[in-house]
Amino acid sequence: MNLDKQIEAILFFKGEAMSYKKLASILNVKEDDIKTSLEELKIKLEDRGIRLIFKDDKVMLATGPEAHEIIESLKKEELSKDLGKASLETLSIVLYRGPVRKSEIDYIRGVNSATILRNLLVRGLVERKTDENNQRSFFYLPTFELLSYLGISELKELPEYEQTQKEIEDNQIQAQQKGFESF
Repeated sequence: MNLDKQIEAILFFKGEAMSYKKLASILNVKEDDIKTSLEELKIKLEDRGIRLIFKDDKVMLATGPEAHEIIESLKKEELSKDLGKASLETLSIVLYRGPVRKSEIDYIRGVNSATILRNLLVRGLVERKTDENNQRSFFYLPTFELLSYLGISELKELPEYEQTQKEIEDNQIQAQQKGFESF
């Protein structure tokens, strides 16, 4: 498979902006090769429904402007649906454990939460912040809009918040005493 196809596949799979350096590392090529292939891919995608978006030293796949109306319609349809059990479960974890990493959410739920988190991000219920200690890691937090929708001004106003925080802390201490890794 040629380089531009590999880059396209990786960007599609990741679903987020990636640095040229990271792409070069994954594909074991030089950054200049990545840049050249991205320019070729950009031209190939001009008559398609997706585009490459460039910002600083990063690139991502996005829908083209021609598809704006249909994508907006799909977004509205998606956002009008009620939250399912998995979304509510994930939202509860973010509210009571936030800031929380995706790996922690996955561990607690026992399944991959990527799609659920994406939907919560699109709905504006959670936000993603970069971990200052590890630029490749993210934390998820509740948004101001979510707190406003819930009618609370701070997380401490959530039902049984203090009790839940104490239980989480106690469980982490017990896990550490037994030699288990805790988040």
